[in-house]
Amino acid sequence: MKSRPIPGSTGEVLTSLPSPYLPHAATGLLHLPRFIAKIRYTQEHGELPKSYRKNYKRGFDRFLCLHLGVDPGEVETIVMSSGDDSEMDARLLELFPDDVRAVAWNRELVQKGMTEAGREFLRESLENMGCLDRADEIKSVADMIDFDEGRID
Repeated sequence: MKSRPIPGSTGEVLTSLPSPYLPHAATGLLHLPRFIAKIRYTQEHGELPKSYRKNYKRGFDRFLCLHLGVDPGEVETIVMSSGDDSEMDARLLELFPDDVRAVAWNRELVQKGMTEAGREFLRESLENMGCLDRADEIKSVADMIDFDEGRID
């Protein structure tokens, strides 16, 4: 039987957040729907659970914004102040460059964790979760997120 994360080993887990592999409908950018969902969660609840705060507007959120040449706070402001998804998407498209280079970003995102240092990070994380037997299966940081949040059995 394959191992599952030790409950609580990564802190509180938000299974309501979308996978980092989900593309944004208006741009095709992976992870953007997840960043938007974290912003909305923060707006609704005041803050993210402690286990997610460390990477809010940092980690993949920041890497995506660096790719686009925008500040994560600008994305946060648009998401929080838009009346609906259509308005939000239109405002994000105005903020983002005309060419979001989705293919380049998506390739970069799915390969995060595949360097030697990245593999060591994943291995250590899996060990802390009690799931070292999954090291050959969890190949990227996005996989690790999906595994932790229950999208990979």
